Amino acid sequence: MLFDTHAHYYSNAYNEDREELLTSLPTQGVKLALTVGTNLYNSAYCISLAENFPHIYAACGIHPHWAAAQLPSFIDKLSPMLDHPKVKALGEIGLDYYYDDSPPRPVQQAVFRNQIELAQQKKLPIIVHDRDAHHDTLRILKEYPSVHGVVHCYSGSVEDAKTLIKQGYMLSFTGNITFKNARRALEVIEFLPMEFIMIETDAPYMAPTPYRGKRNHSGYVYYVAEKIAELKNLPVEDVIAITTENGKRLFQIED
Repeated sequence: MLFDTHAHYYSNAYNEDREELLTSLPTQGVKLALTVGTNLYNSAYCISLAENFPHIYAACGIHPHWAAAQLPSFIDKLSPMLDHPKVKALGEIGLDYYYDDSPPRPVQQAVFRNQIELAQQKKLPIIVHDRDAHHDTLRILKEYPSVHGVVHCYSGSVEDAKTLIKQGYMLSFTGNITFKNARRALEVIEFLPMEFIMIETDAPYMAPTPYRGKRNHSGYVYYVAEKIAELKNLPVEDVIAITTENGKRLFQIED
């Protein structure tokens, strides 16, 4: 059974059929899914979803796009959310230098550090967003050697991957590895030992081939496992089993 380790089920893309879709996931082979918050409001909604569906867990955090909007007292509001028994990580947090309208880099970095420090205090793994900010992301993560987690939708180099796994980080891959122009991530997957690989949808985004351009959901995470199985020359059942156990171990989820 599959574990989709990163989805955003607070999204308006699911307003018409959210309950029906989430209820159906086990019948689609999805044992577990982690719905990941990006600000205080939708993080609280992720918790409510996790409370209503036994196979859904939550992560709460402030995405870099929201870094400026959530100041100044976001830590005081975020901290109690992390004590909920179905919240398994602090995320999605990190740096995004791709968009011109993102908050200033010093603001993103300060909010990133504040949340890593909170995760350290709470003894929770972090879910890291890194877009066009590889150098600063690695530099900041190195400042907190006792913190671990996953870099989701990994887009860095093999060399950066080596650095991250030495620090105890997992790397997670989405449906974009099935695209025709995928190259860098495939090289990383071929290098990585299986014990450092997790799979995700990043739903509603990043739908894999043959659903590219459509709304994504956890049922499509199978196509990510299938592509990894092809690259690693393994049965897809083995990839599903290993990545599910990797996710359960990182997020401390028991059967």
